[in-house]
Amino acid sequence: MPATQFRSLLQSAAIVTALSLAGPLVVPSQVLAKEFTWAFQGEVQTLDPHAITEYQTIGFISNMYEPLVRRNENLVLEPGLAVSWERTSPTVWRMNLRQGVVFHDGTPFTAEDVLFSFARSRGKTSGVTSKIHSISEIRKIDDHTIDIVTSVPNPIMIEEMSDWFIASKQWMEANDAAEVADVSSGAENFATRNALGTGAFKLVSRETDVRTVLEPHEGWWDERTSNVTRATFRPISNAATRMAALLSGELDMAYPVPTQDIARVESSAGTYVERGEEARVLFFGFDQHRDELLYGSVKDKNPFKDKRVRQAFNQAIDVDAIIDRIMDGSGVRRATVLSSQMRGFSEELDQPGSTFDPAAARTLLAEAGYPDGFTVTLDCPNDRYPNDENICVATAGLLGRVGIKVDLAAVPKTQYFGKALARDTSFFMLGWGAPTLDGHSPLFEVFSSPSPEGHGRWNFGAYSNPRVDELTTLITREVDEEARAKLMNEAFELIKEDYAIIPLFQTTLAWGIRDGVELKQRADEKFELRWVNVK
Repeated sequence: MPATQFRSLLQSAAIVTALSLAGPLVVPSQVLAKEFTWAFQGEVQTLDPHAITEYQTIGFISNMYEPLVRRNENLVLEPGLAVSWERTSPTVWRMNLRQGVVFHDGTPFTAEDVLFSFARSRGKTSGVTSKIHSISEIRKIDDHTIDIVTSVPNPIMIEEMSDWFIASKQWMEANDAAEVADVSSGAENFATRNALGTGAFKLVSRETDVRTVLEPHEGWWDERTSNVTRATFRPISNAATRMAALLSGELDMAYPVPTQDIARVESSAGTYVERGEEARVLFFGFDQHRDELLYGSVKDKNPFKDKRVRQAFNQAIDVDAIIDRIMDGSGVRRATVLSSQMRGFSEELDQPGSTFDPAAARTLLAEAGYPDGFTVTLDCPNDRYPNDENICVATAGLLGRVGIKVDLAAVPKTQYFGKALARDTSFFMLGWGAPTLDGHSPLFEVFSSPSPEGHGRWNFGAYSNPRVDELTTLITREVDEEARAKLMNEAFELIKEDYAIIPLFQTTLAWGIRDGVELKQRADEKFELRWVNVK
């Protein structure tokens, strides 16, 4: 045997001996692997960061895409892709962008990506124009410095940008996705089912309505506090199936937990429920624009254009009974869409404009010319809000007592929101939780007269009050907090007087979690994997 071969054998034997003395061979990636699987009652609408502001979708996307300014687990603003910002004039903000950030494909993040994302978000098919509505221009100073120019002084511009995501100019253009695919029409492009951001996790695979798999972005700029090495999201619409999967250990987290199942999850070995007040209010709205009812028995007229009919619907619905019987007491009645966490909320404003009174409702309907009531279709998601379909069923029963026959159309949110955003509805359910935690958000998004500039995108019923529009504009530019609060109060009082909607209640979060899993629950329902740890 040649000397070199003999020395090689001796070296190999020494390595084997050393390994055997040290103990069993282990592979670090196997030891550290922590898989996490969670389920929501509905599917993510799209992976496009500029297509929609529906918040469960936004929460999921935030694992892959990031904003310039983000919120922590307590909803406090903090640096994201921008490390600092200052106002250099009443309408100009200087932002210093974070250096050393890369997208999931390794491409460096620069000011060009911000400018591209701004242009993309201003497009006709964008669903996020409300987040940048006051920005007239973004100027590049250098690769990591920009000036954001607003048309008027906007006191909450930074808050509005807290979930406006930055996309890769190179990736979007290379994949023919420079323009947003219109969610309301059902259109899709490459960015609908694929993603590439700078966030803590990157997309591995997506099977719509089955599962979406994410893994850590190894080049992420921030300190990693999560030990999750593979995360799998599963949409499970059936509540019983979702809870069974949690209790069996198939899921590490499932939300929402139906109110009737909270006690069972809490008392079961190996699971617990994380609860908290959500900054969201559920309500019903009406089509107040068309001259003829789109979905119902009334022809050549739209009953909802008559304030008496809208008031009658308000007085026919026993909100307290819905909270007690459908929600098992889990909810706080509200008189507007403002949750208690939002700027603009006050106890005085939160007093209901009318009380539950079926007899008064019947009288109002008769005065409006509908003594025998009429038929109308109620559009409702069945997998977005806690007990959403059950609430709609109960509402149909209550309205039936005053002569209103309700045809319920309860569908998955992936179908519902496209239809509603196209304003293809006469009577609908919606929940609002402003990411800015400011009353300007619902005024601009839900109650402003719809416009091509993005006002009233979520105003499914096309409610329009010129004074509310004027007040919304004034609120946008008012920097004095006391004056701003008075303007906001006036706007919401007008909305109440108009019976523009039927406010229901502020919702409560209930997440079912397996023992050994730690995570952060935010009041805005935004679930982010960056805080998840699995023991």
